[in-house]
Amino acid sequence: MTTRVCRACDEPITDPDDAVAVVHELGNSGPGWTVWAHHAHVDEVELIDPDLLRILLRIWATHTEV
Repeated sequence: MTTRVCRACDEPITDPDDAVAVVHELGNSGPGWTVWAHHAHVDEVELIDPDLLRILLRIWATHTEV
């Protein structure tokens, strides 16, 4: 059995019924992987990388200036 780790708390998910697949992240060279979380921690998982969001917002702001 594969050990699943909660993305929110970094603890192993020992009960298979408590594991929730949150998102599938693509890999640069391969099929990628599924991100898991405890049922109680699903809302705590950040789906958007904060650095990526900061960069995209900076680009957007630059292109919208008149």
